[in-house]
Amino acid sequence: MKLTFQARSVIEAEGDVLVVGGYAEEMRLSPAVAALDRALKGLLSEVLRSEKFEGKPEQLAYVHTAGRLPAKRVLVVGLGKRKELDSERVRRAAALALRRSRDLGARIVSTALLGEGLSPKLRAQALAEGALLGSYTFDRYKREKNKKAIEELRVVDRERRLDVHVRAGLRLGEIFAAATCFARDLVNEPANQVTPAYLARAATQIAKDGRLELKIYDRAECQKLGMGAYLGVAQGSLEPPKFIHLTYRPPGRARRRIAIVGKGITFDSGGLDLKPADGMLRMKDDMSGAAAVLAIMQALLTLGPPQEVHGIIAATENMPSGSAQRPGDIVRAMNGTTIEIGNTDAEGRLTLADALAYAVKEVRPQEIIDLATLTSAIVVALGNGCSGVMWNDKLLADRVLVAAGAAGERMWPLPLVDEYRELLKSDVADLNNVGPRGGGAITAGLFLKEFAGATPWVHLDIAGTAFSEKDLPLGPKGGTGVGVRTVLSYLMAFSEKDLPLGPKGGTGVGVRTVLSYLMVQTGRR
Repeated sequence: MKLTFQARSVIEAEGDVLVVGGYAEEMRLSPAVAALDRALKGLLSEVLRSEKFEGKPEQLAYVHTAGRLPAKRVLVVGLGKRKELDSERVRRAAALALRRSRDLGARIVSTALLGEGLSPKLRAQALAEGALLGSYTFDRYKREKNKKAIEELRVVDRERRLDVHVRAGLRLGEIFAAATCFARDLVNEPANQVTPAYLARAATQIAKDGRLELKIYDRAECQKLGMGAYLGVAQGSLEPPKFIHLTYRPPGRARRRIAIVGKGITFDSGGLDLKPADGMLRMKDDMSGAAAVLAIMQALLTLGPPQEVHGIIAATENMPSGSAQRPGDIVRAMNGTTIEIGNTDAEGRLTLADALAYAVKEVRPQEIIDLATLTSAIVVALGNGCSGVMWNDKLLADRVLVAAGAAGERMWPLPLVDEYRELLKSDVADLNNVGPRGGGAITAGLFLKEFAGATPWVHLDIAGTAFSEKDLPLGPKGGTGVGVRTVLSYLMAFSEKDLPLGPKGGTGVGVRTVLSYLMVQTGRR
């Protein structure tokens, strides 16, 4: 979908569909809707009344213009109460409007710059993200594909002085959305396609296209590095493990060195502690953290943040076989910690243990962020609409949560209660890889904390949010690409360098305090 800006009024906008916003609990039509209604001789307001359109989120109403306007249809999308408007509301409205426009067979869609009160750049970014994420489909394996597609989205506003800001916002939104869709594609692919070797090939292509540095370690090289925890999980599968390390280096001196670690279990059967059939069916998504890391690394050269960023993935399958590790086995992680295997289905933390230890030793970053579909316990705690956040550094966690809020991805902090570490004690090793059922997400976080050491670290448990069994406002059922826009927003918050087509200045994210968080949410800064 091509994204453009045109300095013209909504009355002059062309296309198959023209999108404008309507607000809830307002007696008068917004200026844009009122102008269109006058041009249509009151037809638009009549349709809104007959459709009982109240401007609530997820409400739509449209009318054919019968040649009275350059646009063939006018579609009004609800934005809710004006005082509650934020960038996420704009994203969802754009997604809804673009899906309906696509279903109507539209090829060219024009839209007003939705979200009055937000900064022009933030409005444009939200529009782009909503349009692209909302119209995402995955039909690669279907004989009958949906041939309806929107070719161009034109953002229109009569203020020509907004041109640079809107174009910069559209570009940023396009990059963020494309990265998220790339992660979605990886997660939606079946596990017989996306193996550890497939992820390694994807990393190779990204490094080739983006001129990133790449190291891929095979089983023997991982053994030399002492990655006993990771290789213990891998030993049950015929698919060879691949430990992937991508590096982005900015032009000039890097301001910070950051490691992004993603869980890369391309299929999780549970190992010898085999999952039931219904629990195993969706386990192709257990590499969602790895997919997010690859998507983030692919986007970095276009975005150009000033940090040095390392993307790390310990990719393997977790399968049952005669060579699979057993409950009661003891493995030694790269940092020397010995681990008793209390349950082979708690495998992700074992692979992450060595990935985190590797990052600490080989990368020596100032910060680590990991993304992992780690525990079913996080789903019990927070449901399927919110990721869990744990950390050993509150300031880092606050910044990541700010970025999540700006990206519209719900995340909630959980405490790493020190006393719960006792629940991971083993009689025969330094740690057990599982604790009791209660507080399972927290004990998993405490386990990972052991391998982050003193390095500031944040853990994102995305087990409930990485894959959806139903359509969501910003995409269809399937992989969501969660975490990609949060981490990209976080990385761009450090940048004083702007994107192509934009000036130096804020990206809508660069804040570090609670007050700044509120300002980002409303865009009033």
